[in-house]
Order: sequence, then C-alpha cells, then structure tokens
Amino acid sequence: MSADEPNDGLVHTEDRTPYVESTIIMTTVRTVAPFILTLGLFVMFHGADSAGGGFQGGAIAGTVVLLLAFAFGIRAVRDWLNPAAVLGLVAAGVGTFLLVAVGSLPLSGEFLQYTAYPVPHASKYGIELVELGIGALVAGVIVGLFFLVAVGFDPGEPLEDEP
Repeated sequence: MSADEPNDGLVHTEDRTPYVESTIIMTTVRTVAPFILTLGLFVMFHGADSAGGGFQGGAIAGTVVLLLAFAFGIRAVRDWLNPAAVLGLVAAGVGTFLLVAVGSLPLSGEFLQYTAYPVPHASKYGIELVELGIGALVAGVIVGLFFLVAVGFDPGEPLEDEP
C-alpha cells in the first residue's frame, strides 16, 4: 500500500472505487456458479421442447461472469477474461445462426428450412444449433456490455487505438 492510498480497510481499484472482499460471497459464488452455468445450458438446449431458449439460457449463462466480477472484483475478472474470447463468443453465435439459417439455401431449401438438410431429425438438431448460437451471442453481449459500462466510456474521447 502506498502512502497516498486511504487506509480504510477496503481494496481500491485503479479508478479509486472500493471493492470489499467477502469470504462468504466468494465461497457462495464459487459454489453456485457451476450450477447456474449448467442451468443456463439446460435452458438453452431445452428451448425447442419446453420453456426457455437461447436468449433466456444465454442471459443466465452470461450472468455467471457478472457474479464472478461482483465476488472477486471487476478488474480481476476483466484481467482474467480475454476480450477476444468474448468477441469470439459473439462471432461464434452469429456464425452458428447464419450457418444453419443460410446453409439450407444451397440445398434447394429456404431460409431456416431445417428439413432441407439430409440428416435424420434435422429440425431438432437445427433448432438446437440455432438456440446454442443465440445463447452464445446473448451471453457474449451481456458480458461485453457489463465490462464496457463498468470501465466507463466517454463517447467524446477517442479510443486508445485512434490517433
């Protein structure tokens, strides 16, 4: 701790906002995070047969990262999480959806016509892939927006990459 940092018992992040470490919260998040992620995947995959779907499952799965950030600190999770992975998750979601949706066109089908695929139970597998793609897209957007808002963004200032 440097001489200019306040000695108030809190851990201060780079932007001087306090972060309080809580053993109870950290242990609880470590315990429930795998179950919440499993619930998100369950909701994603069962969206074709029951209540749920890609959007709802993706939102549940994306909140796991938010829980980790609340428990272990936004900066620590942001440093741990590769931004390219979040962008890759969004791109994979869009790519999966487009692959299934447009892939039927060369097979003389229409947009999102699952029966054009020469696969048994093509509708079931096609819907599952679309739900998974939407879930990945939603989870990536939620995580990305959370860290964008947490860091702060001033539209008037140029980004780091801009001259």
